[in-house]
Amino acid sequence: MMYSFRIEQAIRAATVLHKNQMRKGRAPYPYVAHSFSVACISADYTQDEDVIIASLLHDTLESTDYTADELENDFGKHVRTMVESISESKEQDSSAWLLQKEIYLEKIARAEDDALLVLAAESIHNMRSIIEEYQATTRDYLADFHGTLEDRLVFYQKMSTLFNRTLKNGIVHEFNHVFDEYKKFLTYGS
Repeated sequence: MMYSFRIEQAIRAATVLHKNQMRKGRAPYPYVAHSFSVACISADYTQDEDVIIASLLHDTLESTDYTADELENDFGKHVRTMVESISESKEQDSSAWLLQKEIYLEKIARAEDDALLVLAAESIHNMRSIIEEYQATTRDYLADFHGTLEDRLVFYQKMSTLFNRTLKNGIVHEFNHVFDEYKKFLTYGS
């Protein structure tokens, strides 16, 4: 990954903003590790500084008190636009998981390619983390996360369709590879 003053500032911001947050799962770890992982995956497919910064800060609007105006002031309009276009609502209703994801899919369908690259990198990391952490059983996975296995398969399949139709970047191949592994996990991990 390339290094710059702005990327250093984004690393610091992500670390401070997510400082007391833990990643959900069987073995919780500091949330910021996810942000760093997404940035590393993104950096494998672009050298665009704004994309890497958006990767580091992709969850700040939905999971911290950091505002879109603060994000723009600190990192510019392009980073703000990317992060806003892939951020989910802070208000989540676990009983309507698939409906919320359908609304989210409509939103991301309008996102620019740079933002979709960040989202693909995040999805890759999320699926890899789930496969590694819950390889023994999907039952434990469903106990920790919302939605059914079928709902999750439908959601990621629609994301896959969007990425494959829209992105002209090699990250699509990595997403497809990890998604194939995730489908096997959902199907055979019971």
